[in-house]
Amino acid sequence: MKASEESVMPLANHVVNGGGMNERVSEYLDFMKTRRSVREFSSRPVPLEVIENIIRIAGTAPSGANKQPWTFCVISNPELKKKIRESAEAEEFISYNGRMGEEWLKDLEPFGTNHVKEFIEVCPYIIVVFRKAYDIDQNGVKHNNYYVNESVGIAVGFLLSAIHQAGLVSLTHTPSPMNFLHELLERPENERPYLLIPVGFPADDARVPNLLRKPLDEVSAFYH
Repeated sequence: MKASEESVMPLANHVVNGGGMNERVSEYLDFMKTRRSVREFSSRPVPLEVIENIIRIAGTAPSGANKQPWTFCVISNPELKKKIRESAEAEEFISYNGRMGEEWLKDLEPFGTNHVKEFIEVCPYIIVVFRKAYDIDQNGVKHNNYYVNESVGIAVGFLLSAIHQAGLVSLTHTPSPMNFLHELLERPENERPYLLIPVGFPADDARVPNLLRKPLDEVSAFYH
């Protein structure tokens, strides 16, 4: 099916014609290699405008039929963050003491994680990402969304990259189950919690694992 003339527009002129292409992507690779998940945050404030633009960047991600099936809830209210932390820690305590198997717990040992999630209260913002299983119009009629998990996952990738570009740090936190987020944030019935992402500056004494990335030949296959 061909798009109608009204629904198309010229491609923005951002394409580099050959020259400098590899240099640009190599510089970006070096930059992204410095991104890390951080669990020790500073309470140093971050301008709200920065967070708003980070979310705008996430919103440029592709999605099934351009449905954009996501909602980014930005929480800075201390009382609400406290409630979220308490609920997250309650779920995580159960996970660390029964839900997780021995292999899972052993894999987590190098990171020194446990059920305590102090960062939820310390960082200036947490972004809770919700996926929209379907849309509801103003008349209460349901409309399908397509490839929701894939679309939201791509948008989160854009979000994390934008956070790094801003000079901030983040963590993809997945307390499971996450139904408490739906209740505490009073989200509509068509939304489901997807990720909890603290955002801010790292603490002055923050430390991160010296991770080894898998080499190219372990994560790719080329067919010439």
